[in-house]
Amino acid sequence: MEFVLDVHNHTISSGHAYSTIMEIAKEASNKGLKLIGITDHGPKMPGGPHIYHIANMRVLPEEMYGVEILKGVEANIMDKNGALDVPEKILKSLDIILAGFHTPCYETGSREENTETIINVMKNNYVDVIVHPGNPQFEIDLEKFVQTAKETGVLIEINNSSFRKSRRGSKDNCIKIAKLCKEYNVPIIVGSDSHFAPDVGRFDVVERVLEDIDMPEELVINTSVEKLKEYLKARRAKRMLNN
Repeated sequence: MEFVLDVHNHTISSGHAYSTIMEIAKEASNKGLKLIGITDHGPKMPGGPHIYHIANMRVLPEEMYGVEILKGVEANIMDKNGALDVPEKILKSLDIILAGFHTPCYETGSREENTETIINVMKNNYVDVIVHPGNPQFEIDLEKFVQTAKETGVLIEINNSSFRKSRRGSKDNCIKIAKLCKEYNVPIIVGSDSHFAPDVGRFDVVERVLEDIDMPEELVINTSVEKLKEYLKARRAKRMLNN
């Protein structure tokens, strides 16, 4: 399975990452990627960028080093109603919106409370991807989560970083989520969650997991830029229909 895109990448603007947009784009080009997303954390993450930084991403070029650039954000889930730390007027201007639980921004609840929260987030028509949902710090009903993804059309990320150094204890949950996505025919997107340019497009562990469970290629968004663009086009159409 060939992966040609990675939409989960952090720059120095996230406060705890170490590369610039140009460095990330150049590394992506060197690795043969065709598209990347620049998705720094929302402003409520300690050390994160000011909201104006996210709003001003329109100044970035559409392409660098032959790699298409999507302007986005990894929004922080703030409360049990599923509120995000990026206002709708800015979400409207972005190419892709990721959302996820982060300990500095959301106080975890019971399994039922966390599940209700993530479902509320998935009902937000601006949210395209739920990131690193296997994090055991935020226990959720995995089957209900995957079923909701199928109903809402939100992509589920299988995060390579969750198998390595981040969010320890995520491995079993991530594998269960991937298997459930295969069972329910729910598309996934693989994310490197890179915080340093050499890690852009790093999918080594997830690739082995997907091979082990015999995940159908058609369910993996990363294998085609057109597949991602068609998905995002459908999301935009849904937003217009519901606004």
